[in-house]
Amino acid sequence: MKLLSAFLQEHKTSFSTEARAATATFLTMGYILFVNPQILANAGMPVEASIAATAVAAALSTIVMGLYSNLPVAMAPGMGLNALFAFTLCGALGLSWQVALGVVFIEGMLNVILAYTRFRDWIVDAIPEPLKLAIAVGIGFFLALIGAKQMGIVVANPATLVTRGSLGALPTLLGLGGLALTGILFVRNIKGAIIIGIIATSVAGFITGAAPPPTSIFAAPPDIRPVLFAFDWRGALSPALVGVILSFMFVDLFDSVGTLLAVAKPCGVATNAKDNAMRKALRADAIGTVIGAFVGTSSTTSYIESAAGVEEGGRTGLTSIFVGIFFLLSLFFYPFIGAVPAFATAPALIIVGMAMSRNLREINFEDSVIAVPAFLTIVLMPFTFSISTGIGIGLASYVVLAIAAGCYREIHPMLFAIVALFAITLAFE
Repeated sequence: MKLLSAFLQEHKTSFSTEARAATATFLTMGYILFVNPQILANAGMPVEASIAATAVAAALSTIVMGLYSNLPVAMAPGMGLNALFAFTLCGALGLSWQVALGVVFIEGMLNVILAYTRFRDWIVDAIPEPLKLAIAVGIGFFLALIGAKQMGIVVANPATLVTRGSLGALPTLLGLGGLALTGILFVRNIKGAIIIGIIATSVAGFITGAAPPPTSIFAAPPDIRPVLFAFDWRGALSPALVGVILSFMFVDLFDSVGTLLAVAKPCGVATNAKDNAMRKALRADAIGTVIGAFVGTSSTTSYIESAAGVEEGGRTGLTSIFVGIFFLLSLFFYPFIGAVPAFATAPALIIVGMAMSRNLREINFEDSVIAVPAFLTIVLMPFTFSISTGIGIGLASYVVLAIAAGCYREIHPMLFAIVALFAITLAFE
């Protein structure tokens, strides 16, 4: 205990401060326990097993992050990555969720390899910063579209592709009410705003009969065995899936680097992507994705919500260990989590999509070489309902326009290889 106290004093923190920081982080990112199983259900995955997989993957990967990197960074299945899993792999491409988990496993292993080599640095450097931002914005728009669809605001229409749904339908009204409540709490900087919104909307749905109530609140943890070690990596070894695997890898990598830099900087232990502490964190992040595939969920990634814990004074991996424990304890609340209706989690998708779209202001739309690829990246993700298509066409258009503008020297050689792989993938589709 004395050793722990000395360690915490060295990092200018305390046991109680780390516990408080972990609570703040968990409250701001705990919504993933509700949202991720709902999204994975679209891929045909059993909800109860997905709840267990989400909690276990988040817990184990976060604890690994804390022990290995000693940073107050929490991990969980990534928003956007889960949508890519459910709606592109299992939806548009028609893969089984077992093969989709195989894609996650391969992507995770590639990221582990990259984290121990310089290839990771080359890939990160190859993509222009504005296009990295555009990828995040496009995913934000994509999540917002999914949220609007789940809420019933947007429905399919054979004449106009999409149209407005019935705003008078009870689930839609409750979803809009949940969106309003979450938005109010969000702008008031209330910690746990998204979780409060989900729970309040769910309870309203149970009371009004819009959704069946849970049979209980507490119970023994759900059975994870239906998804545990269920990934089919052999089925994922298809040339047609190269582009999707790359999309997973890029989104995961860019998201992780950006999040880790932002969260680690206040801790004074990492200042750039090549820093030793950052390398450890990226390795832990990649290992977390493999853990996710093993236990049966989409790619895990570092969460920017970890910044809430840093704001509360979290400075070491002890914060992450506490967060991991909180995720394990959440397993005992699975009857309520499993009963949460889709219209209650829809506001979370819209709010998270909005937060991701803040990067839009940092893209220079006065530069046409950047503006056109960035715009294509952003709009094609929701319009084609495919994250990988948006990334592939966005990067390809950048290469073409940069060459046309005489800026070919600014193109990283690795980017030519990346675009070529995307082109080969499209040829196989």
